[in-house]
Amino acid sequence: MSRRVEVVWEDDLVQYNFGRGHPMAPVRVELTIRLARALGVLDHANVHVVPPGYADDDLLQTVHTPELLAAVRRCAADPDRVELEFGLGTDDNPCFPGMHDASARVAAGTVEMATAVLSGRADHGVNIIGGLHHSMPERASGFCIYNDIALGIRTLLDGGVERVAYVDVDVHHGDGVQHIFWDDPRVMTISLHETPRTLFPGTGYPEETGGPSADGTAVNVALPPGTTDAGWLRAFHATVPPLLAEFAPQVLVTQHGCDSHAEDPLAHLALSVDGQATTYAELHRLAHELCEGRWVVTGGGGYAVVDVVPRAWTHLLAVVADAPVDPATDLPDSWRGYVSERLGRAAPYRMTDGARTGYVPWENGYDPADWLDRAVLATRRAVFPLYGLDPHW
Repeated sequence: MSRRVEVVWEDDLVQYNFGRGHPMAPVRVELTIRLARALGVLDHANVHVVPPGYADDDLLQTVHTPELLAAVRRCAADPDRVELEFGLGTDDNPCFPGMHDASARVAAGTVEMATAVLSGRADHGVNIIGGLHHSMPERASGFCIYNDIALGIRTLLDGGVERVAYVDVDVHHGDGVQHIFWDDPRVMTISLHETPRTLFPGTGYPEETGGPSADGTAVNVALPPGTTDAGWLRAFHATVPPLLAEFAPQVLVTQHGCDSHAEDPLAHLALSVDGQATTYAELHRLAHELCEGRWVVTGGGGYAVVDVVPRAWTHLLAVVADAPVDPATDLPDSWRGYVSERLGRAAPYRMTDGARTGYVPWENGYDPADWLDRAVLATRRAVFPLYGLDPHW
């Protein structure tokens, strides 16, 4: 069992709220924490729930420009404001009262978890409302105001960590994190996502491999629409473990957007909650195998707010706590009743989608006529030779 796991949470974190009708509804995180508590996931002796602090300007400016911070403050004071230069006031990133303070608290949560892992206070640290991977140094993007992940990685680097690996399993490309560390050989970014041909943000092709001083440290697996658990897990195992083993990170940072699910309304992959939970378990294993357990975990996207997000992220919290929840577990009547009362919707009955999560390993051979296999091979060809690995086998 992990010696100590920290989960950063306070109920007022749901103030990161773009308003009624926006896909990133904070109720998805509220329901996750409520379900995790109902199932006892947060009651294990090694799990400690801690409040977030507040990211001041000096901290935020380790990644973001002063001009962006000033624009966010202007929008917080005037929610009708539009600042297109900074990506604010758009349909994706509408302004809301308290925007700066709410965003700074989310950012602080991931920084606090990075600090806990860096100091040895915790083996694993989780900020389930974090994972805002699209924001750039000078502008907000894709529901993301401040890039908490990049701030957390910067904290690790500034604290003396020599190699950080970042693995992003959100359905959207982790473009902001990749951009920020594009030419930094100390950071490997690996993103598995739906092909940019069909999905925002339009980046994340396998040819994007890093800057001149860090070639091979940006890794992108662009998956075809309709990819299922079997294809996803085949692609994951064909790329992530071998590359992490060669890079030999000292800390693993992961983003767990669950919008790869078949029921997510904003994307086109077809994973199940079972397949997602299998990925969480594999990343947990890799954190212990390669990083002596040092693991910083964030949430991310996910817009099926009742049927998917609470179950997926409760599985994630349970895996991080080293106490996985049996997929056959019934959802508590108290939680299902709360969903009905709060949202007027029926909730799922069990923690599983009933899916099988087997896959054919890459080592068994590949089919050049298959879109998934072509996508995986394109990534391996782009990056594997830089580490002395055979892209085909």
